[in-house]
Amino acid sequence: MTPPALKRSAHAVSLTAGRLTAGGRMLPSFLIVGAQRSGTTSLYRALAQHPLTLKPVLRKGVHYFDMAYHRGISWYRAHFPLTASVSRLSRRHGRRPLAFESAPYYLFHPLAAARIAEDLPGVKLIVLVRDPVERAFSAHAHELARGFETEPSFARAVELEEERLAGAVRELARSPRAASHSHRHHAYLARGRYAEQLSRVERLIGRDRVLVVDSGRFFSRPEAVYDRVLEFLGLPHIGDPVFERHNARPRPAPMPSSLRRELSEHFEQSDTLLTPWLGAVPSWRH
Repeated sequence: MTPPALKRSAHAVSLTAGRLTAGGRMLPSFLIVGAQRSGTTSLYRALAQHPLTLKPVLRKGVHYFDMAYHRGISWYRAHFPLTASVSRLSRRHGRRPLAFESAPYYLFHPLAAARIAEDLPGVKLIVLVRDPVERAFSAHAHELARGFETEPSFARAVELEEERLAGAVRELARSPRAASHSHRHHAYLARGRYAEQLSRVERLIGRDRVLVVDSGRFFSRPEAVYDRVLEFLGLPHIGDPVFERHNARPRPAPMPSSLRRELSEHFEQSDTLLTPWLGAVPSWRH
């Protein structure tokens, strides 16, 4: 059996066992919900080193609220640790640990926030935001490398975006099983209009339960940002995590300066609306 097949088999066995014990498993207290290509994996791995956080079994993101909502809450519970683990850690550290997962499509999926609000009342959300021009360029390289993008020109992919995404939101609302390849893999500019997505999240979750992190500041001053995240989650500072960049991809060629200027202007108004969320002007606008 090949390594990928072994991994799939191990996950299937684990998930079956998890579903049999779903009633004795915890649900997440917080989620890292995006944005894609903004450092979510790096923050996830830093938080996973904390002794009072519990990540899902075998995978970083369960993708329940975007791609698997039809499977039901018991299926979702099956991915998380048993409450017995919680009790042991609670006794050891004197406070209750928190389960979490990270799925960057949750922020952008038009139905995910409502589903989260329904199934995880009281949950806290962490959103990382990055220079949306760089995010879009990085996302194109990422999707191209994974085989989900067939247009090698970033400029052309941006031109095609509106046509590709036409009707996608309506299609996703049709059924919990519905999916849109282009909405998930070709939304280069739409995913970078963070203020639109945060407005939806604020309306459904509440502003006080959402922390927005500037990923430029996270990578330049990870310790300070990490402490702010712990404060938001109500977790004590225990130990010193190792901060690393993950999932960086080489670019085939630099972005033309004219396209960069055009896209920077496109995002200017949306970026301005981020200032109240960040408590500062976005790092890429200085």
